[in-house]
Amino acid sequence: MDLMELNAVVETNQFIVIRLGEEQYGIDIKYIDNIVRIQHITRVPQVPMYLKGVINLRGEVIPVMSVRLKMGLPVDEIEKDSRIIILKLDSHGNIGIIVDQVKEVVTLDSNHIEKVSYDGKEDRVNYISGIGKYEGGLISLLDFSAVLAE
Repeated sequence: MDLMELNAVVETNQFIVIRLGEEQYGIDIKYIDNIVRIQHITRVPQVPMYLKGVINLRGEVIPVMSVRLKMGLPVDEIEKDSRIIILKLDSHGNIGIIVDQVKEVVTLDSNHIEKVSYDGKEDRVNYISGIGKYEGGLISLLDFSAVLAE
């Protein structure tokens, strides 16, 4: 097999690595529309706790969600490194998620991503589509169709 054929077999994806608490997560770069500093979030009444409210970004009203609360982690602590990542999703339009830190962009090929399988006995929804291996560390790859399912 020559080099051209080998490259066709191995698929690469780019992920933005974020931090939520002590854990690192990867978000497929194809979903990222924008990354902005934390700004005033207008609370919306009678929505689930993980929906923090809405922001106005250049005239567009965008709902903002706490991925930490959605995943059952402790409440967000807004720090200087905290950001809102604006995701563009076909089924939901744009939505913002609060993250503790945006770390870097990594390129992972399909050989370095382990798919995660779950048995039906687990009662909580799982938000991880796979585990990426990068420079000796592990990055949990977020599955936004599961995170935004409700």
